[in-house]
Amino acid sequence: MSDIVIKAENLGKKYTIGHQVEKGNYTALRDVLMQNARTLWNKTKDLATGKPIIQGDILEEVWALKEVNFEIRRGEAVGIIGRNGAGKSTLLKILSRITEPSAGRVTIKGRVASLLEVGTGFHPELSGRENIYLNGTILGMTRAEIKKKFDEIVAFAEVEKYLDTPVKRYSSGMYVRLAFAVAAHLEPEILVVDEVLAVGDFQFQKKCLGKMGDISSKEGRTIIFVSHNMGAISEICNTVLMIENGQISFSGKTESVIQQYLNIKERKPFNEKSDLGDYCSRRGTGACRFSSIKVMNTDGEETFSFKKHATVEFYFEVIVYRDIENLLFFMHFESSVFPKGVAKTGIACTPYITVPDAPFVKNQRIRFKVIFKDFDLNPGEYPTFYWLGESIHSPSIDAVDKILPNLVVESEGITGLTSFITLKSELVMNMPDIIV
Repeated sequence: MSDIVIKAENLGKKYTIGHQVEKGNYTALRDVLMQNARTLWNKTKDLATGKPIIQGDILEEVWALKEVNFEIRRGEAVGIIGRNGAGKSTLLKILSRITEPSAGRVTIKGRVASLLEVGTGFHPELSGRENIYLNGTILGMTRAEIKKKFDEIVAFAEVEKYLDTPVKRYSSGMYVRLAFAVAAHLEPEILVVDEVLAVGDFQFQKKCLGKMGDISSKEGRTIIFVSHNMGAISEICNTVLMIENGQISFSGKTESVIQQYLNIKERKPFNEKSDLGDYCSRRGTGACRFSSIKVMNTDGEETFSFKKHATVEFYFEVIVYRDIENLLFFMHFESSVFPKGVAKTGIACTPYITVPDAPFVKNQRIRFKVIFKDFDLNPGEYPTFYWLGESIHSPSIDAVDKILPNLVVESEGITGLTSFITLKSELVMNMPDIIV
């Protein structure tokens, strides 16, 4: 028990939110005045009793966290993963003593340094130098202890030139560099880091991950790290908690929990009319658009996780908005997030594929699938890019990416990736409605 530094017991956090009732076309002046008087009275009463003032006619209670239980031991590096809105940041705010739990309790032994958002714990009017001493004092360190670490902090943050400039004039990247350097070097027993590192450049992120690894493995301090980057989680964390709807759904060894997370279906199946036609983050002339994309294995199951050399089938539906004389299709897989030990380079792609049966006319629906009978990518996580055009050199008609979860090739002890390889594929046209 003496090794347990954080223990959460039936932890819960409840928020009250307001909803505005939609009014009819006509409202009497008397009703408006009565409603305004009632609202003013409720706000005054809440202010007097110390309650938060909530706008809205109807109040609803929402549990951001509910019945959360876990233990973290000294020297562990623990990752926390989950979708946006799952409750990760709320949990970190409770652990950092920024907010109090509504239910249960959490026991923390040791000094906690938190990096939850850009500028956490910094005073904008003070210089970088002054904020280093301010943060150290908040952590309970003496001026002599801070001075001993000062040069190391400044060297790590790489902000020597702007050390005496008020931090309100720093860029977000400079802010994060200095904030992380302070939090990591002032020797807290527990370091809590949210997704804020994503603001920094690639080299600094790599430097931070290395420092967090050293803090945990060499210095025996505890790390709690929240990230959507599964490669970063794999690199520094030995255990992971996965949060869904405010509760811990999985916990355990990093690889197994990440696999559970990646297997969650984040899109409706293709035959449930998952319409991508209104997806905004796309480029092109718009003469036609991808309206639906589905990834399946040979058993007819929708999935984003495959073994190397597996057969992978991509189902596409395209809606034509203007007549098209010719249509080319192209897709590529860019390696970006990798498990430990896997090379971080390479792009794999299909050749440009001519979609047959052209020309295509307005309002026509084109359905086809692209089959990879030997998906020859090494283990890793691959964001996928999809493209349509009339010719190789013409402007894009439709180009989209990040509309589906990253494709995952499961690890079997193989490392590395052949750079810029062309995958063999086969195109099948006019899929029956029952399949699509």
